[in-house]
Amino acid sequence: MAGTKTDNDPLPPEMFDHYRQVEESERLSSGVGELERDRTRDILQRHLPKPPATLCDVGGAAGVHALWLAQQGYEVHLFDPVQHHVDQALAASARQPDSPIASCSVGDARHIDRPDESADAVLLLGPLYHLTERADRLAALREAYRLLKPGGRIFAATVSRFASLIDGLARDLVADPAFVDILTHDLDSGLHLNPTGNPNYFTTTFFHHPDELRQEMTQAGFRVENLVGVEGPVWFMASFASHWQADGKRALLLELLRKVETELPILGASAHPMGIGRK
Repeated sequence: MAGTKTDNDPLPPEMFDHYRQVEESERLSSGVGELERDRTRDILQRHLPKPPATLCDVGGAAGVHALWLAQQGYEVHLFDPVQHHVDQALAASARQPDSPIASCSVGDARHIDRPDESADAVLLLGPLYHLTERADRLAALREAYRLLKPGGRIFAATVSRFASLIDGLARDLVADPAFVDILTHDLDSGLHLNPTGNPNYFTTTFFHHPDELRQEMTQAGFRVENLVGVEGPVWFMASFASHWQADGKRALLLELLRKVETELPILGASAHPMGIGRK
Protein backbone atom coordinates (compact mmCIF):
# COMPACT_ATOMS: atom_id res chain seq x y z
CA MET A 1 0.00 0.00 0.00
CA ALA A 2 1.13 3.58 -0.54
CA GLY A 3 2.58 5.67 2.25
CA THR A 4 0.05 7.53 4.36
CA LYS A 5 0.38 11.27 4.77
CA THR A 6 0.99 12.12 8.41
CA ASP A 7 0.81 15.28 10.48
CA ASN A 8 4.46 16.11 9.86
CA ASP A 9 5.41 19.75 10.01
CA PRO A 10 5.68 21.44 6.60
CA LEU A 11 9.10 21.92 5.10
CA PRO A 12 10.73 25.27 5.92
CA PRO A 13 9.44 28.04 3.63
CA GLU A 14 12.95 29.49 3.47
CA MET A 15 14.06 26.25 1.80
CA PHE A 16 11.69 26.94 -1.08
CA ASP A 17 12.91 30.56 -1.18
CA HIS A 18 16.49 29.32 -1.42
CA TYR A 19 15.77 27.07 -4.38
CA ARG A 20 14.02 29.93 -6.13
CA GLN A 21 17.25 31.94 -5.86
CA VAL A 22 19.76 29.16 -6.56
CA GLU A 23 19.66 26.96 -9.67
CA GLU A 24 20.10 23.50 -8.18
CA SER A 25 20.13 21.88 -11.64
CA GLU A 26 23.54 23.49 -12.30
CA ARG A 27 25.16 22.96 -8.90
CA LEU A 28 26.77 19.60 -9.73
CA SER A 29 28.08 20.62 -13.16
CA SER A 30 31.17 22.60 -12.15
CA GLY A 31 33.87 22.90 -9.50
CA VAL A 32 33.44 21.00 -6.26
CA GLY A 33 29.89 20.18 -7.39
CA GLU A 34 31.45 17.91 -10.03
CA LEU A 35 33.48 16.25 -7.29
CA GLU A 36 30.31 15.55 -5.30
CA ARG A 37 28.56 14.25 -8.42
CA ASP A 38 31.37 11.96 -9.56
CA ARG A 39 32.08 10.59 -6.10
CA THR A 40 28.38 9.93 -5.49
CA ARG A 41 28.16 8.06 -8.77
CA ASP A 42 31.27 6.06 -7.94
CA ILE A 43 29.75 5.01 -4.60
CA LEU A 44 26.42 4.13 -6.22
CA GLN A 45 28.07 2.08 -8.97
CA ARG A 46 29.86 -0.06 -6.39
CA HIS A 47 26.86 -0.70 -4.16
CA LEU A 48 23.70 -0.67 -6.28
CA PRO A 49 22.32 -3.94 -7.66
CA LYS A 50 23.00 -4.45 -11.33
CA PRO A 51 20.34 -3.09 -13.73
CA PRO A 52 17.59 -3.66 -14.37
CA ALA A 53 16.41 -2.74 -10.88
CA THR A 54 13.90 -0.26 -9.47
CA LEU A 55 15.23 2.80 -7.69
CA CYS A 56 13.48 5.63 -5.83
CA ASP A 57 15.42 8.91 -5.98
CA VAL A 58 13.78 10.80 -3.12
CA GLY A 59 14.75 14.45 -3.10
CA GLY A 60 16.21 13.95 -6.56
CA ALA A 61 15.93 17.65 -7.49
CA ALA A 62 16.31 18.26 -11.23
CA GLY A 63 17.34 14.66 -11.87
CA VAL A 64 21.12 14.84 -12.19
CA HIS A 65 21.55 11.36 -10.72
CA ALA A 66 18.20 9.96 -11.88
CA LEU A 67 18.94 10.80 -15.52
CA TRP A 68 22.33 9.11 -15.35
CA LEU A 69 20.91 6.04 -13.59
CA ALA A 70 18.15 5.74 -16.19
CA GLN A 71 20.85 5.72 -18.86
CA GLN A 72 22.48 2.80 -17.03
CA GLY A 73 19.27 0.77 -17.41
CA TYR A 74 17.54 1.38 -14.07
CA GLU A 75 13.85 2.08 -13.58
CA VAL A 76 14.04 5.34 -11.65
CA HIS A 77 11.17 7.08 -9.85
CA LEU A 78 12.07 10.63 -8.81
CA PHE A 79 10.38 12.61 -6.04
CA ASP A 80 11.11 16.16 -4.92
CA PRO A 81 9.14 18.73 -2.90
CA VAL A 82 10.01 21.59 -5.29
CA GLN A 83 7.74 21.73 -8.34
CA HIS A 84 10.37 23.59 -10.37
CA HIS A 85 12.85 20.74 -9.84
CA VAL A 86 10.30 18.15 -10.92
CA ASP A 87 9.48 20.17 -14.05
CA GLN A 88 13.19 20.36 -14.89
CA ALA A 89 13.61 16.62 -14.38
CA LEU A 90 10.64 15.90 -16.65
CA ALA A 91 12.01 18.18 -19.36
CA ALA A 92 15.48 16.64 -19.16
CA SER A 93 14.01 13.14 -19.20
CA ALA A 94 12.15 13.97 -22.42
CA ARG A 95 15.51 14.84 -23.99
CA GLN A 96 16.73 11.27 -23.51
CA PRO A 97 13.77 9.33 -24.93
CA ASP A 98 15.68 6.06 -25.17
CA SER A 99 16.26 6.03 -21.39
CA PRO A 100 13.74 8.27 -19.65
CA ILE A 101 13.13 8.57 -15.93
CA ALA A 102 10.20 6.23 -15.22
CA SER A 103 8.29 8.87 -13.22
CA CYS A 104 8.81 12.32 -11.71
CA SER A 105 6.52 13.52 -8.94
CA VAL A 106 6.24 16.23 -6.31
CA GLY A 107 6.62 14.46 -3.00
CA ASP A 108 7.76 14.77 0.61
CA ALA A 109 10.32 12.19 1.78
CA ARG A 110 8.13 11.39 4.80
CA HIS A 111 5.23 10.11 2.69
CA ILE A 112 6.03 8.78 -0.78
CA ASP A 113 3.21 7.54 -3.00
CA ARG A 114 4.69 4.16 -3.92
CA PRO A 115 3.78 0.64 -2.80
CA ASP A 116 5.45 -1.22 0.05
CA GLU A 117 8.58 -3.18 -0.91
CA SER A 118 8.59 -1.80 -4.46
CA ALA A 119 12.21 -0.57 -4.67
CA ASP A 120 15.55 -2.33 -4.84
CA ALA A 121 17.29 0.82 -3.59
CA VAL A 122 16.32 4.23 -2.24
CA LEU A 123 18.44 7.34 -2.66
CA LEU A 124 18.01 10.01 0.02
CA LEU A 125 20.61 12.45 -1.29
CA GLY A 126 19.07 15.60 0.15
CA PRO A 127 15.94 15.15 2.29
CA LEU A 128 17.81 14.63 5.55
CA TYR A 129 19.36 18.09 5.13
CA HIS A 130 16.08 19.96 5.32
CA LEU A 131 14.28 17.89 7.96
CA THR A 132 15.58 19.71 11.01
CA GLU A 133 13.63 17.68 13.59
CA ARG A 134 14.92 14.21 14.45
CA ALA A 135 11.38 12.80 14.37
CA ASP A 136 10.96 13.98 10.78
CA ARG A 137 14.30 12.52 9.70
CA LEU A 138 13.31 9.22 11.25
CA ALA A 139 9.97 9.42 9.43
CA ALA A 140 11.81 9.82 6.10
CA LEU A 141 14.17 6.96 6.88
CA ARG A 142 11.28 4.71 7.91
CA GLU A 143 9.44 5.61 4.73
CA ALA A 144 12.51 4.54 2.75
CA TYR A 145 12.54 1.31 4.76
CA ARG A 146 8.89 0.72 3.82
CA LEU A 147 9.62 1.23 0.13
CA LEU A 148 12.53 -1.19 0.05
CA LYS A 149 12.33 -4.84 -0.79
CA PRO A 150 13.95 -7.17 1.79
CA GLY A 151 17.70 -6.82 1.36
CA GLY A 152 17.36 -3.50 -0.48
CA ARG A 153 19.80 -0.68 0.17
CA ILE A 154 19.44 2.94 1.22
CA PHE A 155 21.95 5.67 0.37
CA ALA A 156 21.43 8.54 2.82
CA ALA A 157 23.50 11.68 2.33
CA THR A 158 23.87 14.38 4.98
CA VAL A 159 25.73 17.65 5.43
CA SER A 160 28.67 17.44 7.83
CA ARG A 161 28.41 19.13 11.22
CA PHE A 162 31.73 20.79 10.36
CA ALA A 163 30.89 21.99 6.84
CA SER A 164 30.41 25.66 7.73
CA LEU A 165 33.62 25.71 9.78
CA ILE A 166 35.67 24.21 6.96
CA ASP A 167 34.06 26.27 4.22
CA GLY A 168 34.22 29.43 6.30
CA LEU A 169 37.94 29.02 6.88
CA ALA A 170 38.74 27.92 3.32
CA ARG A 171 36.88 30.83 1.68
CA ASP A 172 37.38 33.38 4.49
CA LEU A 173 33.65 33.63 5.09
CA VAL A 174 34.65 34.00 8.75
CA ALA A 175 35.53 37.61 7.90
CA ASP A 176 31.78 38.20 8.22
CA PRO A 177 30.70 38.19 11.89
CA ALA A 178 27.21 37.10 10.82
CA PHE A 179 28.68 33.96 9.27
CA VAL A 180 30.68 33.28 12.42
CA ASP A 181 27.40 33.36 14.36
CA ILE A 182 25.90 30.86 11.89
CA LEU A 183 28.80 28.40 12.08
CA THR A 184 28.97 28.67 15.88
CA HIS A 185 25.31 27.69 16.06
CA ASP A 186 26.01 24.80 13.65
CA LEU A 187 28.75 23.44 15.88
CA ASP A 188 26.69 23.83 19.05
CA SER A 189 23.44 22.29 17.84
CA GLY A 190 23.70 20.99 14.28
CA LEU A 191 20.93 23.38 13.28
CA HIS A 192 22.03 25.66 10.43
CA LEU A 193 20.02 28.87 10.28
CA ASN A 194 20.70 31.74 7.88
CA PRO A 195 18.98 34.97 8.95
CA THR A 196 21.11 37.04 6.55
CA GLY A 197 19.27 36.15 3.33
CA ASN A 198 22.63 35.58 1.62
CA PRO A 199 22.10 32.47 -0.56
CA ASN A 200 25.83 31.69 -0.34
CA TYR A 201 25.24 30.87 3.33
CA PHE A 202 22.68 28.18 2.39
CA THR A 203 19.32 27.79 4.12
CA THR A 204 17.65 26.11 7.09
CA THR A 205 19.34 22.72 7.37
CA PHE A 206 20.42 20.08 9.84
CA PHE A 207 24.15 19.29 9.83
CA HIS A 208 24.85 15.73 11.00
CA HIS A 209 27.64 14.37 13.11
CA PRO A 210 28.49 10.92 11.66
CA ASP A 211 27.44 9.25 14.92
CA GLU A 212 23.97 10.83 14.60
CA LEU A 213 23.57 9.49 11.08
CA ARG A 214 24.43 5.96 12.19
CA GLN A 215 22.05 6.21 15.16
CA GLU A 216 19.15 7.50 13.06
CA MET A 217 19.57 4.85 10.38
CA THR A 218 19.75 2.12 13.01
CA GLN A 219 16.69 3.44 14.83
CA ALA A 220 14.77 3.39 11.54
CA GLY A 221 15.50 -0.32 11.22
CA PHE A 222 18.50 -0.37 8.86
CA ARG A 223 21.64 -2.42 9.24
CA VAL A 224 24.33 0.17 8.58
CA GLU A 225 26.91 -1.33 6.25
CA ASN A 226 29.15 1.71 5.83
CA LEU A 227 29.47 5.41 6.43
CA VAL A 228 31.49 7.03 3.64
CA GLY A 229 32.87 10.52 3.17
CA VAL A 230 31.92 11.73 -0.29
CA GLU A 231 34.43 14.58 -0.83
CA GLY A 232 36.97 14.05 1.97
CA PRO A 233 39.42 16.96 2.24
CA VAL A 234 39.53 17.44 -1.54
CA TRP A 235 36.66 19.95 -1.64
CA PHE A 236 38.65 22.56 0.31
CA MET A 237 42.04 21.99 -1.36
CA ALA A 238 43.56 25.32 -2.40
CA SER A 239 44.78 23.62 -5.60
CA PHE A 240 41.51 21.80 -6.31
CA ALA A 241 40.72 23.51 -9.63
CA SER A 242 44.11 22.79 -11.23
CA HIS A 243 44.04 19.16 -10.08
CA TRP A 244 40.46 18.57 -11.17
CA GLN A 245 41.03 19.96 -14.65
CA ALA A 246 43.96 17.59 -15.32
CA ASP A 247 42.73 14.09 -16.20
CA GLY A 248 45.57 12.23 -14.50
CA LYS A 249 45.34 14.27 -11.32
CA ARG A 250 41.55 14.00 -11.26
CA ALA A 251 41.79 10.21 -11.48
CA LEU A 252 44.34 10.21 -8.64
CA LEU A 253 42.06 12.32 -6.41
CA LEU A 254 39.18 9.91 -6.97
CA GLU A 255 41.40 6.86 -6.34
CA LEU A 256 42.74 8.31 -3.09
CA LEU A 257 39.27 9.28 -1.86
CA ARG A 258 37.98 5.78 -2.52
CA LYS A 259 40.88 4.35 -0.49
CA VAL A 260 40.09 6.40 2.64
CA GLU A 261 36.34 7.02 2.30
CA THR A 262 35.33 5.02 5.41
CA GLU A 263 37.94 6.51 7.76
CA LEU A 264 36.33 8.48 10.61
CA PRO A 265 38.35 11.69 10.07
CA ILE A 266 37.34 11.66 6.39
CA LEU A 267 33.66 11.52 7.35
CA GLY A 268 33.95 14.72 9.35
CA ALA A 269 36.08 16.44 6.73
CA SER A 270 33.66 15.64 3.91
CA ALA A 271 30.97 18.15 3.05
CA HIS A 272 28.62 15.17 2.69
CA PRO A 273 28.94 12.04 4.83
CA MET A 274 26.75 9.28 3.40
CA GLY A 275 25.27 6.26 5.10
CA ILE A 276 24.77 2.99 3.22
CA GLY A 277 22.32 0.64 4.89
CA ARG A 278 20.41 -2.54 4.13
CA LYS A 279 16.87 -3.54 5.04
